[in-house]
Amino acid sequence: MNQPEKYDVLILGSGAAGKLMAWTMAKEGMRTAIVERKYIGGSCPNIACLPSKNVIHSAKVASLVGRHWEFGIDTGPFAIDMAQVYARKREMVDGIVKVHVDKYRAAGDELIFGNGAFVAPRTLQVTLRDDSERTLTADRVFVNTGTHASMPDTPGLREAKPMTHIEALDLQRLPEHLIVIGGGYVGLELGQALRRFGSRVTIVERGPQLVSSEDGDAAQAILQLFRDEGIDVVFNARVLSVDGLSGSRVRLQLQSGNAAQTLEGSDILLATGRTPNTDAIGLEKAGIEVTEKGHIRVNDRLETSAPNVWALGECAGSPYFTHVSEDDFTIVHANLNGSHRSTKDRLVPSCVFIDPEFARVGLNESQARERGIPYRVASVPVDVAAWRPWTLSERRGFLKALVDAHSDRILGFTAFGPSAGELMGTVQLAMLAGVPYTTLRDAMFAHPTMTEALKMLFMGVPQRPENHAAERPAG
Repeated sequence: MNQPEKYDVLILGSGAAGKLMAWTMAKEGMRTAIVERKYIGGSCPNIACLPSKNVIHSAKVASLVGRHWEFGIDTGPFAIDMAQVYARKREMVDGIVKVHVDKYRAAGDELIFGNGAFVAPRTLQVTLRDDSERTLTADRVFVNTGTHASMPDTPGLREAKPMTHIEALDLQRLPEHLIVIGGGYVGLELGQALRRFGSRVTIVERGPQLVSSEDGDAAQAILQLFRDEGIDVVFNARVLSVDGLSGSRVRLQLQSGNAAQTLEGSDILLATGRTPNTDAIGLEKAGIEVTEKGHIRVNDRLETSAPNVWALGECAGSPYFTHVSEDDFTIVHANLNGSHRSTKDRLVPSCVFIDPEFARVGLNESQARERGIPYRVASVPVDVAAWRPWTLSERRGFLKALVDAHSDRILGFTAFGPSAGELMGTVQLAMLAGVPYTTLRDAMFAHPTMTEALKMLFMGVPQRPENHAAERPAG
């Protein structure tokens, strides 16, 4: 082992939390090094959140062009150029990476490219791209290694070389028939996008509904959207085996209940979950424990079992969202400066960037029932709640709110429709501020906007049970 080089701060992985920690610590005068295996800025700006939303927007434009007569426009014949879709995405990614490089330079970090693994407490050995090695040690170490797409142990699946989101976002051709394994966020977003570009798409879901963590009404609304767009969905289906090569011709043997089924297509997109990047990085040599699921074990301050070592983001088992990883950074940095922040009871928003968007913050009905929390519920179609969807010709969807049964506290909000993610942010702010739902019900919002739909939604909240009791006549 080389003589260790000493730093104040050492960060393994340059994802959302890692890069924020690096920039901040370096600006605060600490000698900081960050070790990154491949992607400057982590997965989000390179192969996940941002490029996927770029491609999804191109697919929305394709959908709008396909509806040109509806808007009084005659486009004539048009065609999808997947190479140009890729080029637009690539230009955006290159620009964002440059912004990241500039931030590293401005902060004064040392950005080291290579594969890092612990060889002792708070000590990393890094194999650089030229195969040389460096040994680094620090007073404080932060691990932010993220996750990768899971590969089920299905006969023939690995040999078929299925796409993950990474390869799907680099497509410069249009799959003839895309088979998506998994009905979660990635499968829904990319499945709809490629359908709008012109692929035939079939989604194979192991459970009884799409977006398994959501209420049945939400899952049904999304299913109807997909069926209306010509996407086939197979439920309660287990993939028994796979033959062929993705990109050419594949054949899947499925088991659905007592029935067997053969599904043939040209490509496979694997979207069955994520696996933490915690293997083969020497965690045991640093005294860092992992959970049964492979995440680094942390407490509610994101401290690991090793002194002065923190884990941030997905590798620590935090919810798999970039905004959560960023919040992990905020919590740890605040605590290093004397605060007492915790990951407990965080209000975590989520958004599925299908079109229209699906967003939720707080509890849905299924979760409230499971936890025995009494609630009142209001629900309204988006085109009843506001006129804005009519102006956009985007009238599909609904809004739903859960309010505490015995107070006016908002417990949760679900939106499926235009600008659902932005609407969610307004309700989330109200929930964080602890204001009653009546504040949104009685607010004056600009017309015609989607936000004014919140007025109509919260006007539909039933009265408290005790209020009804008080109104009943005596005797």
